[in-house]
Amino acid sequence: MNEPPAHEQMDTNGAAFEAQAEIHHALLLGMQLGVAVEYDSATVEDWMFRLFRRQHELKFLGSFDKLGLTDLPDAVACARYHVLSNSIGGVPVEYMEESERKAWVRFRYPRWMYAGPTICGVPVGVSRGFLRGWYAHNGVSLANPRLGFVCVSEDMTGEFGFCGYFREYDEPLDEQGRLQFARDELPPPFVAEQQLSPPAGEWSEERLRKAARNYAVEYIRNGVVALRQVLGSAQTSAVVSRCARLVGLQYYAATATTVGAHDGGAEAAAQYLARMFEGMGDSVTLTSNDVREACVTQHGLRILRGIDAGGDAELLLQCWGEIWRGTVRSHRAMLDLEWERVGPDTVEWRVFSRRDDWRV
Repeated sequence: MNEPPAHEQMDTNGAAFEAQAEIHHALLLGMQLGVAVEYDSATVEDWMFRLFRRQHELKFLGSFDKLGLTDLPDAVACARYHVLSNSIGGVPVEYMEESERKAWVRFRYPRWMYAGPTICGVPVGVSRGFLRGWYAHNGVSLANPRLGFVCVSEDMTGEFGFCGYFREYDEPLDEQGRLQFARDELPPPFVAEQQLSPPAGEWSEERLRKAARNYAVEYIRNGVVALRQVLGSAQTSAVVSRCARLVGLQYYAATATTVGAHDGGAEAAAQYLARMFEGMGDSVTLTSNDVREACVTQHGLRILRGIDAGGDAELLLQCWGEIWRGTVRSHRAMLDLEWERVGPDTVEWRVFSRRDDWRV
């Protein structure tokens, strides 16, 4: 039986964008816990350092113009960057400006990065990794050797949340000086009038939903590549694939409700996948036989865009596919999923029944 294209079935209010943001956010949390359980804190810190350095090099300077930061003093521009970029991704951050050479950021709870009780199982190495990978590198990227970051509170240490300030010093800083800790300092009082938000005329509700999806997806894309640099392909595949399947199993019900899918046979599972893949901005063709087998062809593969062809791309697709295997296995019917890359930007997904006596 031929089904209409998924874009005719799916609502247009951004539900699929939200569902993709939710499931990729959950996978990031799952990956952090999975790596922390199986490896030591030094390994987790190395991974986070590589992930955030990669994100920094790909995103930091390229976003200055679109966020209106180009002509500001460096310390102010860096603090505002973190407030604006995180708020676009749905992360609450407050801004306190002391002077042109000292500006604060304070991330508020609940923390997006460690949602819910996840924070209790994440080692402090995660914090140290992203501080070194991103915050300590801002001055290097801006060619300002006097710019550093001072951390006054972290998350996993049970203080008052991640908080610190960018400061421009009088003298150049060495690598150690670019990241400092000052536990005895507190941020200035909150001033509502100082708070920042993306320009309303440039950031529509739909664009913000897409940005929140992209924010979560980028952590997975770059996180798998960075983890491969630390663990190698085989161990990365093992830990991420397991976490991805678990997240798919856990989040099928919630995301299915969001996109208007239902629990059924292979045909219903394929319709769910089609709606979710359109939430990635990809186009899909859904061909269904019966409740026992159905096929979805995905064109575009946003998940692989900009990832070098070869080992990184194949590993990422392999791990990413396990999310959807988990969602399919979460159905009441005993279903499973196989997939094959049939072109540079095309994947065929086949949902099939694992038993011959399937009943509605």
